[in-house]
Amino acid sequence: MGVVVQKFGGSSVKNAERLMEAARKAIRAKSAGNQVIVVVSAQGSTTDDLIAKAAEITATPSAREMDMLLATGEQISIALTALAIQELGEKAVSFTGSQIGIVTDSTHRKARIKSIDTRRLSEALTSGHIVVVAGFQGIDEQGDISTLGRGGSDTTAVAVAAAMKQAGYEVECEIYTDVDGVYTTDPRIVPDARKADAVSYDEMLEMASMGAGVMHSRSIEFAKKYDVPLMVRNAQSDAVGTWIVPEANWMGEIPVCGAALAADEARITLEGVPDQPGVSHAVFEALAGANIAVDMIGQSIGAGGRATIGFTVINAELDRTKKVLAPIVAGLGATLNVTERVSKVSVVGAGMRTVAGVAERMFDALAAEQVNLKMITTGDIKISVLIEEDTTPAPMDATEPAATEKIKKAHEESKKAVRGRKALRAVHKAFGLDQPRKGAGLPTDAVTATGTLVRKPPAVSADATAREAAVARLDGMEDVLVSGVHLNTDMARITVFDLPDVPGTVAKVFNAVAAGSILVDTIVQNITGPGRAELSFTVPKADATKAERQVSELLREIDARCRVEGDASIAVLYVLGVGMRTHTGVARTMFGALAAKGINIEMINTSEVCVGVVIDAARGPEAVAALKAAFKV
Repeated sequence: MGVVVQKFGGSSVKNAERLMEAARKAIRAKSAGNQVIVVVSAQGSTTDDLIAKAAEITATPSAREMDMLLATGEQISIALTALAIQELGEKAVSFTGSQIGIVTDSTHRKARIKSIDTRRLSEALTSGHIVVVAGFQGIDEQGDISTLGRGGSDTTAVAVAAAMKQAGYEVECEIYTDVDGVYTTDPRIVPDARKADAVSYDEMLEMASMGAGVMHSRSIEFAKKYDVPLMVRNAQSDAVGTWIVPEANWMGEIPVCGAALAADEARITLEGVPDQPGVSHAVFEALAGANIAVDMIGQSIGAGGRATIGFTVINAELDRTKKVLAPIVAGLGATLNVTERVSKVSVVGAGMRTVAGVAERMFDALAAEQVNLKMITTGDIKISVLIEEDTTPAPMDATEPAATEKIKKAHEESKKAVRGRKALRAVHKAFGLDQPRKGAGLPTDAVTATGTLVRKPPAVSADATAREAAVARLDGMEDVLVSGVHLNTDMARITVFDLPDVPGTVAKVFNAVAAGSILVDTIVQNITGPGRAELSFTVPKADATKAERQVSELLREIDARCRVEGDASIAVLYVLGVGMRTHTGVARTMFGALAAKGINIEMINTSEVCVGVVIDAARGPEAVAALKAAFKV
């Protein structure tokens, strides 16, 4: 008998009517022959109301006491849900996080799960009960109540499913929400977005980090680590939703399966940092020590012994980031520049690994809309670009009575990511994401015409074997999982210096490369001065001379000040795993291990499942050994 874990969010249990509907879904799952665990959030706005109550008392509440307060919301929900199930004639029992042994670390308000004791869950299921579990909460090793932070109930549900699978049960997890599933992009911005029938764990991880708000990255990380099939579906219907599962062969045929917009970000640029070992480590060690998560890390190679490091943080962390970096930047003799209100537009797809021309198509679409790119980073299956939003209100007569109100309105409008939305629509259309295709409207080998997932155990690959071995070594269930360190010595780097910072220039460069049928891998662009950018990318060594020639010919037409430089003495070093971005210590460990060996990092690129750096090829074997030792793989 299989176990189905169902998670219902706050809107799905906000009143008696919604509670009874959730109860009926749980009973139907049991009637279908499953054992059922229901994970619920606090009702409706309960959590916000509790936070407001605390604010009436103090502006600086202790994190521990806030956890004590906020955990009460889920306790109300589980009791009411159990009562609803009992009212409908089924046996049910409710448990708090501490009662089923969800043990976390002691980071109050955003704790991470270390272990789950499944014995009480198993006993209740065996006795025929539907088990109702409080999401979002656990207990630390000192016995104090803890909460998991953003996306905590999703994380609880998938973690419970993972724990039950480790205990020997066959499991599935259903995440009930207020949308029908995972869409190719946000349908509120792009009405033509299509619901996907299935996406892979890696694709969903990247989409979650890129701004897709359906699920939080932490819950997807759990699912991938422990191979838990997920379905995102609408709590108000019985329609089949979107399966999130291991990557199937057909997924590799689709270059882009989704696009996303993240609007609440700021760009940090460190210009003129010394191009020497240990610099990246110093920067990211300080940020990790302050528990500041960074995104879109891109380091350019620079010139004259100096380089540029760019990355993004959410705007809420901007002031803390500047404070942490100020003494480091001063010590390095560098300059810290900040651009607030930037938007990140990204595309993701498993097919990027093998399908050429994805970057060119994306950049062409943005160039056609006159969208200028301030930063570019790539990953194994994603491309992200940074766009500067217009925060300057239109000129107006200051004597006009409504001038102040108009300025205020203009600034409010600027926060809606006008340029980012325009860019999102452009790339969504460019990749035909509004059209039926495999995985979004057409049946595949993995999904039938009715939307039912045909799940077959995937063949065991070297990667799966490495992941299982790495999971066995974890001290805690939610620890970062590093499953491999790989070195690619077959690549060369092409760098364009003093590229004009205007719309369409990047598209021209990659169209020139594509004209030579050359596959591009890592891409990093940073702004290096007023109106100027530095663009670096890697290509196979066999194509390096042709790529350099193609780009050089183009640059003569663009701007005589541009120059191109090729380097075949590089290697690309990858650390692969799960949780590479959400765990702030990954970059610190990686860069620290290389700095300890005196190995200089020439380029950096990050994603949810991979951190890649470009180094001197001669130091490659030594670098691999250092990272394997640091990550114990």
